[in-house]
Amino acid sequence: MSWLASQDPVAGDPRSCDALELVVVPRARDLGDGFLVRRALPHGKRQMVGPFIFFDQMGPMQFVPGAGFDVRPHPHIGLATVTYLFDGSVMHRDSVGNIQEIRPGAMNLMTAGRGIAHSERTPDVARANGQRMLGLQSWIALPAGREEIDPSFQHFDAAVLPVVEEPGLRARVVGGSAFGVTSPVSMVSDWFYIEVALAAGHVAPLDPDHEERAIYVLDGTVEIAGERFEGPRLLVFRPGDAIAVRAVDDARMMFLGGTALEGPRHIWWNFVSSSRERIEQAKEDWKRGRFDPVPDETEFIPLPEG
Repeated sequence: MSWLASQDPVAGDPRSCDALELVVVPRARDLGDGFLVRRALPHGKRQMVGPFIFFDQMGPMQFVPGAGFDVRPHPHIGLATVTYLFDGSVMHRDSVGNIQEIRPGAMNLMTAGRGIAHSERTPDVARANGQRMLGLQSWIALPAGREEIDPSFQHFDAAVLPVVEEPGLRARVVGGSAFGVTSPVSMVSDWFYIEVALAAGHVAPLDPDHEERAIYVLDGTVEIAGERFEGPRLLVFRPGDAIAVRAVDDARMMFLGGTALEGPRHIWWNFVSSSRERIEQAKEDWKRGRFDPVPDETEFIPLPEG
């Protein structure tokens, strides 16, 4: 889409007010060691937005020198993970052999397909020095015909991803297309993921052409159709309406969504599949040690009981 400021829906108009389907206040959880996450998807009233089936905000949090987080090796099937940071760094290792330090503004897409295991830890230097941490991790459910593809990992530095800058607006196209530019990330389904920084008083359009779409307000306050929303919030919109987002104060957001999948998904622990039987098989495979190991890792997260 091209970068054009759209006319804001008029407050009180039934069609405009109906454009906003759901407002999600993320649920906060402490995963231990001060590792705080806020979960927006899945939600009781909405499993997915496009293929996005899981959406976590990590932080903000401050690790003192000597502290960090350690997510031990664990498995995935039937999904792709997107790790995107604003502050801090994460060391990614996976069973395909990829070792990558994830830094702010970079795109990191791990496609689990038929099965992958990975770990996520604070890098040694960041652990020694301490670091501020703020980021997002999303899961993208794979289409039914692509759930069993080979596992893979893609990394694109921040400098490689296209950035659109206009007065009061800066947008990085992490995945898919927006604002007239396209990310280099290879995808197996139609989805988009855009970081948008909007200065107070400025407006950004949300493309009406996407089948399913949402805005995650990370921080700041925005106004849509006369109603104000303060971050963190996930705003889910119905298709078809032109949406204009005005920043009340400086705001940082993610625009996300895409084409809806052909049906719902089963989710259990770190497994996503259109088949309940496939998830049972994945449980057994992890329990029996049938996933490939993650190099240089000796720990793992056991299969949850129940």
